[in-house]
Amino acid sequence: MIQPLRYGINVSLDGCVHHEAVLPPDAESMAFWTDELRRSDTLLYGRVTYELMEGAWRRPVSGPWPDWMDASEVAFVVVMDPMRKVVAPTTLDAVDWSTELLRGDVVALAHP
Repeated sequence: MIQPLRYGINVSLDGCVHHEAVLPPDAESMAFWTDELRRSDTLLYGRVTYELMEGAWRRPVSGPWPDWMDASEVAFVVVMDPMRKVVAPTTLDAVDWSTELLRGDVVALAHP
């Protein structure tokens, strides 16, 4: 069964895509994106976004949640952390965090 591809990005009407300049995270926006994650089964990233997301949203291996995380951000991590992730890098040799490397021409792989 072919699943729909959903694309999500924070962008302002004037084309700004810096997530903190466009929509600073708050409980309402975190709840929205957490619900969007629940509707998805796989996250697809390029290397830079993958590394940013892993650095910000990977569940701590041990110890408490970071001090900067509020309840809405913890809820986001609880959903996102175990999700299947696919990254299409040209410079990474290995990944973890429920992630697979996608090698080669992504378009050709999608349309054999």
